[in-house]
Amino acid sequence: MDLEFTAEERAFREEVRGFIRDSLPPALAEKTRRMTHLGREDFVTWHRILNQRGWGAPGWPKEYGGPGWTPIQRYIFDEECAAADAPPLLPFGIAMVGPVIYTFGTDEQKKRYLPRILNMDDWWCQGYSEPGSGSDLASLRTKAESDGDHYVVNGHKIWTTQAHYANMMFCLVRTDPNAKPQEGISFLLIDMNTPGITVRPIISIDEGHGVNEVFLDNVRVPKANLIGKEGKGWTYAKFLLGNERTTIAEVSTSKQRLRRLKEIARAEQAFGAPLIEEASFRAKLAAVEIELMALEYTNLRVLAAETAGKGVGPEASMLKIRGSEIQQTITELACEALGYYANPYEHRPDGSNQPPVGPDYAQGRMEAFLYNRATTIYGGSNEIQRNIIAKMVLGL
Repeated sequence: MDLEFTAEERAFREEVRGFIRDSLPPALAEKTRRMTHLGREDFVTWHRILNQRGWGAPGWPKEYGGPGWTPIQRYIFDEECAAADAPPLLPFGIAMVGPVIYTFGTDEQKKRYLPRILNMDDWWCQGYSEPGSGSDLASLRTKAESDGDHYVVNGHKIWTTQAHYANMMFCLVRTDPNAKPQEGISFLLIDMNTPGITVRPIISIDEGHGVNEVFLDNVRVPKANLIGKEGKGWTYAKFLLGNERTTIAEVSTSKQRLRRLKEIARAEQAFGAPLIEEASFRAKLAAVEIELMALEYTNLRVLAAETAGKGVGPEASMLKIRGSEIQQTITELACEALGYYANPYEHRPDGSNQPPVGPDYAQGRMEAFLYNRATTIYGGSNEIQRNIIAKMVLGL
C-alpha cells in the first residue's frame, strides 16, 4: 500500500481547502468548533453550499449526481472539512439510503429520490432498531401486511435519529412472519407525513433531542416504495451497515479533536507548568494518538482495497470499534484537562445573557463527553461488532 499522496491528490486537497475557506460561514464553523447542538438549518445550509459545487454527496458516482471521487479523494475531503470545523454531512440520505436506492432501486425511485437527497429537500431517518431488537436486529417485529397496492405497517421503532426533522424514513419491516428471521424482512421507504405515524422525543444524557421513538399504526405505504424484492431487506440492510460502520470511525474528526485537546493541554497548568508537560497526562495523550494513527492506517487499508474494486467487508467492524473508543477517550481527556471548568454544563438556549463559565475552549467539552457515551452502542454495539469479527474474519 502506497501511503504517499500523488501530486494530483495534493492539488485536490488545496482545491478543497480553498473552497471551504471561501464558502464556510464563520458563524457555522464557530458553532461546530464549540461542539454545541446544531439545528436543522445549520446542516441544510452547509449541505446546499456543497451541493452547488457538486460536492453534496462525496461518495456518489457521477451518473447519479455525485462528484465521482476516488476513495482517497473522499478521505481528503473529510479531513479538510473536519480541520475547518465544517458541520458534518448527515449520513442518512447521502451515505445510507442513497447508495441503496441507486444500487437496488427502480429507475423511478432513482429519478424521484436521488435529486432530492442531493439538495437535501428530503430529510431522512433510519427505522431499524426496535425495543428488544437493537443489536439483534433480525428479531424485529414491525410488520407490513399486503393490502392491494399498499402495505399496512404496524410497529414501534426506537432511537430513531432526527426523526423529528425527517419527512422520509427508510425502514425494515417484516413481510413474511413464517420465514427465517433474516429472510422475512423487507426494505420500505415511508413518508413521515403519512397518517398513523407518531414521533415521540427521547432526551439524551447531554440534554439534546437527537433521538426519538416512532410509532406506526396502520400506516399505508405504496408498494412502489419497496426497495428491490420483498424478503430481501436483510441483504440491503447489510450493504447499508457496511457503509455506516466505515463512516462511524470518524478518523478525521478525531484528528481535529486531538489537535484541540493538545491546545487545551498547553493552555492549562499543572504544578506551575503547562499540563502537556506533565508526565502522566502526556503519556495518555501519546497513547490515544498512537491508537488514532493505527486506526487511520487501517482506514487507509480499507480505502486501498475499495480503490482496487473490493467491497467493504466485515473488517469495517474493526473501524467502528476502535473509532468509537478513541472518540470516547479524547472527550474524556478533554474533561480531565479542564478539571473543574469541565463541570458546568454549557448547553443553554440561544439568547441566554449568562456569561460562560471558564475559558472559551471549555465550552462544549462536557456536552461532547456525555454524547459520546453512545458511540460504542449506536451503529451496532461494539460487543456485536466483536462477534462479527470473531465469526466473519477469524472464523471462530
